[in-house]
Amino acid sequence: MIKANGDSRFLPLYEALASEVRWRMMDLIADREMNVKDIAAALELSPSIVTMHLRKLEQAELIGSRRVRLNGGTHKLCFLKQKSIEIELPSASRNARVREQMISVGHFTAFDVHPTCGLGTQEKEIGVWDDPRYFLDPERVHAAILWFGRGYVEYKTPNYLLAHQKAEAIEISMEIASEAPGLNDYWPSDIQFAFNGISLGTWTSPADFGRAARGKYTPEWWHRNVNQYGLLKTIRIDAFGTFMDGERISDVTVADIKLEEPFWTLRFTVDEEAVNVGGLTIYGAGFGNHDQDIVIRVHL
Repeated sequence: MIKANGDSRFLPLYEALASEVRWRMMDLIADREMNVKDIAAALELSPSIVTMHLRKLEQAELIGSRRVRLNGGTHKLCFLKQKSIEIELPSASRNARVREQMISVGHFTAFDVHPTCGLGTQEKEIGVWDDPRYFLDPERVHAAILWFGRGYVEYKTPNYLLAHQKAEAIEISMEIASEAPGLNDYWPSDIQFAFNGISLGTWTSPADFGRAARGKYTPEWWHRNVNQYGLLKTIRIDAFGTFMDGERISDVTVADIKLEEPFWTLRFTVDEEAVNVGGLTIYGAGFGNHDQDIVIRVHL
């Protein structure tokens, strides 16, 4: 049985359940193991569509598979792994055990950025684009968007844990994307994340978004041919590892990330040695599609 709640690592589970077709697939394989071809025939769907649905069910750990030799060939047989799911809904006592602290996009404490790069507030640009010196401009603390082609930005926040409190999980939520010259719907970038100097893993941003539409909260004065919005991503570090929107990106656990430090450090990096050096854009409140700054949630 799966015991789930509102934690982001269970989002793939809820997405997998939100499909009549996937429920029909689970109904089929609950009685007997079946391969993709047989499932496709039973549901009158193409094998490629069935494979896509099965992948979502496997990611949610609702089904499993094994390979067997049959009739001179190798077949992947799918079977139902779970019998039931228990979901814990939000409650007052649970919410009392979660504390949020926010970091404005412009409140970085260290950086090493290389063009293309720049910053902007909700009202205006800061300095001149592609000149890293303006990342030390006094107005940078008001920045609601920043971008760079390679390098890093680093943030510090106080550790508000009391002596008797223990964090069972840390979640970091932010709206991010790649940074292309202009806009590009295919511009992969390998973005690395670190907490208190411990590497949490890498996520590949697919694009520098905005060719099809403006960002929902992006100011009207902002240029139409550059960064418009990103994707809201959530990193969770708990006793089982580190996850990006429910998908494991490393084995680093909450016990590894030095939560005893008086200040916590969060770093975003696009390394010049990465496979995809596609830059980074961070959107804060007043920009992009999600009206928020960088949010750290501490689960006590």
